[in-house]
Amino acid sequence: MNHVYVWPHFDAILVKIGPFAIHYYALAYITALLIGWRLMRFVARETPAIATATQVDDFLAWATLGVVLGGRIGYIIFYQPVYFLHHLDRTYAVWDGGMSFHGGLLGVAVAIAIFARRNGINMLSFADRVAVPVPIGLFLGRLANFINGELWGRPAPAWFPIRMIYPQSGSDVPRYPSELIEATLEGVILFIVMITVSRSENLRRHSGFIAGVFILGYGIARTTAECFRQPDWFLGYLIFGLTMGQILSIPMIFIGAGLMYYAKRQGPISLPPPVDAPAT
Repeated sequence: MNHVYVWPHFDAILVKIGPFAIHYYALAYITALLIGWRLMRFVARETPAIATATQVDDFLAWATLGVVLGGRIGYIIFYQPVYFLHHLDRTYAVWDGGMSFHGGLLGVAVAIAIFARRNGINMLSFADRVAVPVPIGLFLGRLANFINGELWGRPAPAWFPIRMIYPQSGSDVPRYPSELIEATLEGVILFIVMITVSRSENLRRHSGFIAGVFILGYGIARTTAECFRQPDWFLGYLIFGLTMGQILSIPMIFIGAGLMYYAKRQGPISLPPPVDAPAT
């Protein structure tokens, strides 16, 4: 049976007290970072242990800065550079949305590189462990997109089982619930894949392999999900009919596969027990 629903008119603000407001979008980021931190504490100590609990705790602040700064800067550069060039006062308004996963990924990659170097940690092995909880954030972020009523889908054919009308799109055309499709592909399915591969000690010993699985998996998931999502109105379809999300994600498929190949070619590694860096 085919079902057509109307997008529920959610309030994007969870709680508002005077000028203070908690948006679902911000709550998704905070929740994802906290859950990811707890899961990272567990996977970091699995054989071969890569970091101490204290180091994982310290990295939470680095990851937060990488996600927020990288995500916002990436969105500005990749999606709306001209707009923000003329509206500099809007560059910090992250509560209104406007975060790029690809920018956030680059931000966290820089954070991993600097943090690992300062703490004497194998960078690729640390990246392997960081990658495991990332789909949790992707899942919560897409749910926040759905609550905000943004990033809706393309018009859906009548045979598609679940279609949704987004009044904010300016039409009553049934569309793909693209935010929920992305939450499933980038969040649920990719998380199952990451948990599965991270359970293998053999794969954990191939430094960079698990991170490569994530990069490859996300590239495939996002490229596929973009086929259901309406392109941003200010960009539309780009070269070869691709969206910006696909242009940024397709290279990830090759990068991830290359990293997996490199990790396997290097062979399993042996790591010394992690030690907290001395206070400075």
